[in-house]
Amino acid sequence: MYNIVTFTKKDIRLLDISLIVLSAGGSSRFMTKAKKQWLRSGDLPLWLGTANMLASNYAFKDVIITGNSDDLRYMYKFCDFKIVKGGTTRQNSLMNALQYVNSEYVLVSDAARCAVPNSLTQKILEEAANADIIVPYLPVTDTVVYESETINRDKVKLIQTPQLSKTKILKAALAGSGEFTDESSAISAYGGSVKYILGDIKAEKLTFKNAKNSPLLLVAPPSKEIFTGTGFDAHAYEEGRQMYLGGVKIEENYGLKAHSDGDALIHALIDALLGAAGAGDIGEWFPDTNMKYKDISSVKLLENIVQFLTSVGFEIVHCDITLIAQKPKISPFKDAMSKKLASILNISPLHVNIKATTTENMGFTGREEGIAVQAAATLKYYDWTADENINC
Repeated sequence: MYNIVTFTKKDIRLLDISLIVLSAGGSSRFMTKAKKQWLRSGDLPLWLGTANMLASNYAFKDVIITGNSDDLRYMYKFCDFKIVKGGTTRQNSLMNALQYVNSEYVLVSDAARCAVPNSLTQKILEEAANADIIVPYLPVTDTVVYESETINRDKVKLIQTPQLSKTKILKAALAGSGEFTDESSAISAYGGSVKYILGDIKAEKLTFKNAKNSPLLLVAPPSKEIFTGTGFDAHAYEEGRQMYLGGVKIEENYGLKAHSDGDALIHALIDALLGAAGAGDIGEWFPDTNMKYKDISSVKLLENIVQFLTSVGFEIVHCDITLIAQKPKISPFKDAMSKKLASILNISPLHVNIKATTTENMGFTGREEGIAVQAAATLKYYDWTADENINC
């Protein structure tokens, strides 16, 4: 339950308002390994911390968060807020989210604006009836030059979020063909009324990793927990297929029967990595009913998972893998497997341990019908506080 603020200046508790938090960006300007919305404060990703912060201000009818399509299945696990697919631009994401809004008003903010004071949100909500959109801004104190011409800085406003709009007006304003970087410019172009109120320097948006006065100053460092996951896979042998294990080609006249290339070692490792992150299993990510993955290299699947884990704020620490088979002989290939996997996981080969054993002729592996693999993997959070490129 969130602590609902009681407003004293004006009773606005009966306003019909939904909250949208935009969190589908690719963080291209931030340039760290993890997307900025996935930087952790303790265990809490930035996008959820921002949503919780804003949601604590009011009993919103709905709280809607947009996410990157690759992150959606993971974001669902974090909260009971409504998670919807974002778009390729901020405006596309907002339009997608607005499809789920049926309240009179909508408060829109960005996940990267992660330190909005409650007092600013209160001021915005108190002005709800006074315009089609309420917009916080910061005045400009330095001289402003536009295309070599000095302009009157008193006429320049640095626009912030959250912004409170009348939902019908905002939907209509975005229905045309224009491209807008925020709600106020869309509603202004539509002819709606705009009221500007003084914003707050603390509500700065986290945009560049070396930004001065970064809002990261206001959050705790990431948890130092280590997360462990396990994986298992087994495949039958099949004559006439090429065998791959750990991304290494094994010269035999048989391979592993599978929808993909059958690399059971990588499949078990993927499940271990996903397990450590709490992100499901390989079947959810790469279903064998999808022809897109027919005969695909498992190396590509692993690369996809590593990219995902990195983007949502994890670093891979270590993996330990056991192959269980009577044949083929694994020992000649273990070093090559370790080096191949280490290059994909972005860790030292020292931290990719591969073992092999038999079942002393017992079971399906003992009868030389197939192979089984067990894997364990450990992850930790990306520590943005140790990144020398982040000036905070």
